[in-house]
Amino acid sequence: MKKMCMGFVVGASTILLTSPSYVLANEPKGEGPPDYSGISTIYFVLIGLILAYGVYDSFFKKS
Repeated sequence: MKKMCMGFVVGASTILLTSPSYVLANEPKGEGPPDYSGISTIYFVLIGLILAYGVYDSFFKKS
């Protein structure tokens, strides 16, 4: 079980460390509305991690 948790932590930290570079790559194109796709990706990943932990805590964690 500890291996699964460590794999989850490593995967989550990898995603979080590579996501900001994606945000910085979205340079403004000049005219038109701003592009928020990079920050939206970070928010969705964080929400997904929180929901995944909630499912793990509710159904799979042994107390």
